[in-house]
Amino acid sequence: MNAHPAPSPDAVPFPAEFATRYLAEGAWDRRPLAVAFQATAARVPERPAVVCGETTLTYRELDELSDRRAAGLVALGLPPGSAVLLQLANSAQAVVVWYALLKAGLVPVCTLPLHRGHEIGAIAAQTGPVAHVVDADLPGFDLVSFAVEQAGGARHVIALGARVPEGVVDFATLGEGVTAEEARATVRRVQEGRRPEDIAVFQLSGGTTGVPKVIPRLHGEYWYNAAQYARVLGWQETDKIGFNGPFAHNAGIICGIHGPHSVGAALILGHPTLESLIDVLTRQKATDIVLGAFVYDAALHPAMDEATELKRVIFSGKKVAPKHFDAVTSRGVWAGQLFGMGEGLCMVTPLDAPPSVRAETVGVPISPYDEVRILEPGGDDPVPEGEPGELCARGPYTLRGYYAAPEHNKRAFTPDGFYRTGDLAARRVVDGVVCYTVEGRIKDLINRGGEKINAEEVELLLVRHPDIVEAALVAMPDPRLGERACAYVVGRAGARHDITAIRAWLESLGVAKYKWPERVVWLDEMPRASEVGKVDKKVLRRDAEGRTPELR
Repeated sequence: MNAHPAPSPDAVPFPAEFATRYLAEGAWDRRPLAVAFQATAARVPERPAVVCGETTLTYRELDELSDRRAAGLVALGLPPGSAVLLQLANSAQAVVVWYALLKAGLVPVCTLPLHRGHEIGAIAAQTGPVAHVVDADLPGFDLVSFAVEQAGGARHVIALGARVPEGVVDFATLGEGVTAEEARATVRRVQEGRRPEDIAVFQLSGGTTGVPKVIPRLHGEYWYNAAQYARVLGWQETDKIGFNGPFAHNAGIICGIHGPHSVGAALILGHPTLESLIDVLTRQKATDIVLGAFVYDAALHPAMDEATELKRVIFSGKKVAPKHFDAVTSRGVWAGQLFGMGEGLCMVTPLDAPPSVRAETVGVPISPYDEVRILEPGGDDPVPEGEPGELCARGPYTLRGYYAAPEHNKRAFTPDGFYRTGDLAARRVVDGVVCYTVEGRIKDLINRGGEKINAEEVELLLVRHPDIVEAALVAMPDPRLGERACAYVVGRAGARHDITAIRAWLESLGVAKYKWPERVVWLDEMPRASEVGKVDKKVLRRDAEGRTPELR
């Protein structure tokens, strides 16, 4: 049972000299993820590990319960090193599932409850899962029947919740009758075979084009990634870390589960809604919170006055408007920014950075072993200092290749192993601090007759308008200029303005005329790409293909 799986030919390993260095210098943890968690549980057994709604599990309870469920998974005959599809909503029991899978030596595949046959079929074809764990209580969609259909009898279907039907494995029954000592002995035997370079988790790419690509995360680097994040934010075991995004998303693991658990802090797990976020901050009294782009307006919510224990707010997903940043800092709460990706690289504004750095940049990489280059998009030449280019990264927790994607990997990495992120970024000096700004995606550049319009820059200017809540800028095809800018905007309290008024607003801000949108479309709400809440620009681009400018 303790034999480790053979290296997969579909995985791109770290070069030996890098792996040796990272291990020797502590940039990789030598413990498997499950063992790293167990060490924290042994140190602070009676502190709360996860709070979700009315449910609280201490570290001891989470450790023992996940041991028992892991023993049940092993008893099902699931071979260590095998992949398991994961489609669960946020709950305390979902965190039990997470650690049980790791303890059983299985590799969670972090799909989302919103994924359907198109995505699950392709992801399963790449990862070869032996089981599929789903939420039986998900409202609006029968994930259990979906999983059974997708499995076709080829893998176990395991369900979590109060409405588990006959014919599938009830997660709550796994390990029944197994003593705590027996369960721990089973977990210990499995973990003896885990190595730092083994695949621990399959994360997914953002999926901005086509089916999400599979990202292998390793035992050695994944815990280190989270622990570094917790360290740079100064987290301690008395902190209560709020997280409201999907727990199995990379941000949910780094910022939500492993980050707090690396220091013995409590995870206050909510749901991806504004109402739940406010509850996490007010009733649950979180000390820290990540605000995703779609809930930046939470910073303006009157209930924030009741978030009496809040110490730190991290904005993540897009540039933060001054009104949001100022709303946090005016309450005496530290505000900063986060940039991260499932592929690895994570940047945060330092705690001691001046307000200008925290408001205008994503700060610096969290690890001294991170290497960052700003290159000409698609090329290998660096851009001049301060100029935007493609953000490229290499480091201890940044992948060296997508799983089972050799052709894509040829385009996604430089010859010396730097990952081409597809993000536009610049290395700048702000108030004497060397830091980075992220300017958007490379494909988010609108080429108007040779003049490049940065979509995110204009979006941030548009939301400064008092009647605009959210904005997205995409290209409209144009026979003369190639592309023109079309702005999709959501108004506050049903507000609507014509394009002349919007352009007058941009003119009042001193914005160059070529950046002004040439069509404005008002929406009741933005289309969303996933539970993470990102605007689905693919939908908007398809809509813009049939539109023409209002003004030329």
